[in-house]
Amino acid sequence: METWLKELVTQIDDATARLIVTVGGLTDEQVREPSLLPGWTRGHVLTHIARAAEAHRNLLEAARTGTDIPAYTSQHARDTAIEDGASRPVAEHVADIERTAAAFRAAVDTVPDAAWTTRVTILHLEPFPASQVVLRKLVELELHHVDLNAGYRPADWPVTFKSLELPEPMRSQAVDRLSWFSAT
Repeated sequence: METWLKELVTQIDDATARLIVTVGGLTDEQVREPSLLPGWTRGHVLTHIARAAEAHRNLLEAARTGTDIPAYTSQHARDTAIEDGASRPVAEHVADIERTAAAFRAAVDTVPDAAWTTRVTILHLEPFPASQVVLRKLVELELHHVDLNAGYRPADWPVTFKSLELPEPMRSQAVDRLSWFSAT
């Protein structure tokens, strides 16, 4: 694995640990409160993080095996899974995020060097190289940590994350989060 990918994996591990600390400090009631994403509670965001980790793992497995494994079976299945998991107690959210993060991390370690250029896709997005799955996982963690509205802000993003040159649509999503707090 190339050095830049290893560095992103380390950033993912660190971002996951920061997220777990934040989530562990929430109550079950706070998980049901609104997030910064319209129509989503914190529980929706947390469930999305876990389901996205599974989707990212699926893409890495597809790259590793050369088989067509979809990130999600469908948009409807993705949306239903998020809705169904949103109202769980905080301890279940923490366990889900830890479990899916570990599975993602294990999948990263199984991808052969040559497979990182394999093109994969998530639902309606244009295909992208499997190496970008790692970047997407990091972006999911950092942006959605902010979306929880639990004290973590773009100002808290590590310098290593702030300095990444993100492709679209990730760049615009990060800029959105920055703009939400630019007046504060």
